[in-house]
Amino acid sequence: MSDAKWSETLSFRLGTLGALIADQYAAALAVHDLKPKHVGLLGVLDAGLATSQLEIAKLMRVAPSLVVSLADHLESMGAIERLRDPADRRRQTLTLTDDGRDLLAECTAKALALDAELTADLTSSQQAALTAALGRLATSYGLPGRD
Repeated sequence: MSDAKWSETLSFRLGTLGALIADQYAAALAVHDLKPKHVGLLGVLDAGLATSQLEIAKLMRVAPSLVVSLADHLESMGAIERLRDPADRRRQTLTLTDDGRDLLAECTAKALALDAELTADLTSSQQAALTAALGRLATSYGLPGRD
């Protein structure tokens, strides 16, 4: 049995830091009337990873009804458009508008500012190591990231 305390485990620390950072990011996005999952949807569309609401739901690991709700909000803002799939008229595809790209860029800038604040006490080599390690963990769980 290990002498490590529960508060020293990677799982606890990543979970706790993740919750705190997610709250900070959500607060930064509130000025745009957005939540992090809205930005996730914009990012999926920007990266060309999926276009149908069902594909997006699977990729984001959320219920299709949530994607519909997120898309409704983003569409009302002019950030995305819904189009009928010419190959299957029953299916709608989502596309990012120019306003959506601008909005995603603003949200990315907020995330980068939060990143800078988060890593301010780390050396550049520690920042690079953290980025690499988190990227590897993300890809091992099927999330976007770098190896």
